[in-house]
Amino acid sequence: MQNAPAQEIKLLVVDIDGTISGESNTVSQAVKEAIAAVQAKGIPVAIATGRMYRSALRFHQDLNSTLPLMAYQGAWIQDPVSQKIHQHSPVARDIAEQLLDYFEQPALRSLLSVHFYINDQLYVREVTPETQTYAARSGITPIAVGDLRQTLSNEPTKILALCDDTSVIQDLLGNLRRQYTPAELYMTTSVATFFEATNAVVNKGNAVRYLAEEILGLQSHNVMTIGDNFNDLEMLEYAGIGVAMGNAPDGVQAIADWVAPSVEVDGAATAIEKFLLA
Repeated sequence: MQNAPAQEIKLLVVDIDGTISGESNTVSQAVKEAIAAVQAKGIPVAIATGRMYRSALRFHQDLNSTLPLMAYQGAWIQDPVSQKIHQHSPVARDIAEQLLDYFEQPALRSLLSVHFYINDQLYVREVTPETQTYAARSGITPIAVGDLRQTLSNEPTKILALCDDTSVIQDLLGNLRRQYTPAELYMTTSVATFFEATNAVVNKGNAVRYLAEEILGLQSHNVMTIGDNFNDLEMLEYAGIGVAMGNAPDGVQAIADWVAPSVEVDGAATAIEKFLLA
């Protein structure tokens, strides 16, 4: 992070859950107004999220964003207006099979709800209570297929394992990080109960870099990012101004240039006002 002067910021990138959307699963009027004011100054606003592309679309529309939407941690970057897919980097089929084998060990199988995201659809072995909660918040209908291996004629954009016991997720993350190097697989948590895996080249930092540098012709010091969890680390570190939410874990707050108030008190609006509207 470079602590860029605010006047050099020419792109704002925000996460959704825990950043611009809290318990209500909507964007508050205060955040919408702050973002509209930034856009009125000629600074475009983009979304980088772990959500599915079609689950994130309503937020993209709420913000009146004109930029490509970075979904699945940036594994899927698509322009909702032209429908052009700028990037799609799925998980290799052999690694997806290995992860499924790991998740289906007797000690883990009953503890985890496993999600495969393929062609912007959600496939599950069975619809568990955890999946139902996830699907309701996402506005997505999961497709139960029994054995997930039968979906692998196409490579998954993202693989997610859910468990309400956060210690199980932490153990999973630690064990799999010992099995796969960062060059083989990107692994993170977007909330404490979600283990997420994508292609090794995928993270929000790389996605924001692609949008800023390849599409908009900007540099990192021209970018401000706001996020709340470990899947936001790379984009907070990339940006000239990286803001963590007050509800972010300590490890995320520690690397940020500034820590905003929490999502439930419109902390993203406060950050935008401080750096871009003052």
